[in-house]
Amino acid sequence: VQLQASGGGLVQPAGYLRLSCAASGRTFSNYNMGWFRQAPGKEREFVAAVNWSGLNILYADSVKGRFTISRDNAKSTVYLQMNNLKPEDTAVYYCAGYSGSYYVTTRVHDYTTWGQGTLVTVSS
Repeated sequence: VQLQASGGGLVQPAGYLRLSCAASGRTFSNYNMGWFRQAPGKEREFVAAVNWSGLNILYADSVKGRFTISRDNAKSTVYLQMNNLKPEDTAVYYCAGYSGSYYVTTRVHDYTTWGQGTLVTVSS
């Protein structure tokens, strides 16, 4: 599976964006998918993840209630809807995946395939 993230940009605080991650390859429906982000000078951190069935989902506490992860296996795409964006959400966002169990993981090193990243800037 190869991943291509898109949808980043500049948005004002309290605004919204939707990130997309398109996958190539026939095994997307077997992959657990996640979104991570990395701000300048900081380590890459977990944002959200969804398992292959779409039924097991996890969020970081910092985005819970504002972000929604979803997937469309027919389109081989995973989405991250980001609402009520805050300046501290500014980062490069990466989608990632791995072929794994029913329950998703939040650990960076468990994800074997990574997209190239898309920059989200929240600023007035």
